[in-house]
Parts: sequence; structure tokens; C-alpha cells
Amino acid sequence: MTTEPRKDFISWDECFMRIAHVIALRSKDPSTQVGAVIADKDNVVIGLGYNGFPRGIDSDKLPWEREGEKLSDTKYAYVCHAEENAIYNSSKQPKNCKLYCSLFPCNECAKTIVQNGITEVVFESDKYHDEDIFVASRRIFDAAGVVCRQFVSEETKNKE
Repeated sequence: MTTEPRKDFISWDECFMRIAHVIALRSKDPSTQVGAVIADKDNVVIGLGYNGFPRGIDSDKLPWEREGEKLSDTKYAYVCHAEENAIYNSSKQPKNCKLYCSLFPCNECAKTIVQNGITEVVFESDKYHDEDIFVASRRIFDAAGVVCRQFVSEETKNKE
């Protein structure tokens, strides 16, 4: 009796995006949960991150709102993005690695991604495509030669 290897295993892209979705569940943000995974050229995960307040800050000490006065009412001045946290949490320098993220990176994360030598960004959602900070991200990635591509899950493809 010969045993054949499975043919229905998931791709690395599918695997890492699923991991990004799982780590996003760690976020305490009530409106947006984002996850990021950094994988090296050998498809070894070297970093994970999700959006949240900086390490050691109690989740009740700062605001989580999306609207209001920037410093007193909203989260935007305080939250570290998933991509940043994946880089901060990396077990080694992420140079020449891929970053998988559930949401296309903002301009601040784009700068951090480029500065750390990440060469490819695989993203799922691009819901803020036309907002200025995401247009700026594309310009930064294009100028630096970072490859960006949108991931579509096998499950989504099969539904179409």
C-alpha cells in the first residue's frame, strides 16, 4: 500500500494570513482588530503583532474612540499598529522578509517597513485605499521597490 501526500494543503500565503487573523484577536480595540506576521525567506515566522497600546499601558488608561478630540477622545495618538508591533517583536532583523497583514499599512507603518528592509507586503483588506495616508503608503512602497500584493483566500475564491 502506497501513501500519497495530501494534495489539499494550504499555501504559505493562506497560512500566514490565517495566523494574522488569529493574532488580531489579541487586540483590545473595540472597532478594529488588525494582525501582522513577518516570515523570512524560508517561511519561518519571525514576528507577530496586533494593534494596541504600547506594552505595559493598561487598556483602560487611554481612549478607544474613533471620533472626537484627537488627544483626549480618540485612540489614534496612542495605538501601535500591528505592523509596527510585528517588527518590534521580531526574533531577528526582518531584512528581506515578507510582511502579511490583514489591513493595508498606513504611511507611518510603510516607513517603518521600508526602514527595516522588508521587501514584500501581502495584505488582505484595502478598505481605506483612497485615503491620503494610504496613497502615501503606496508612494513610499513604490519608491523603495517594496512589492505589494493583495491576498484573496481560497475560501473567498471558491465562493465566487
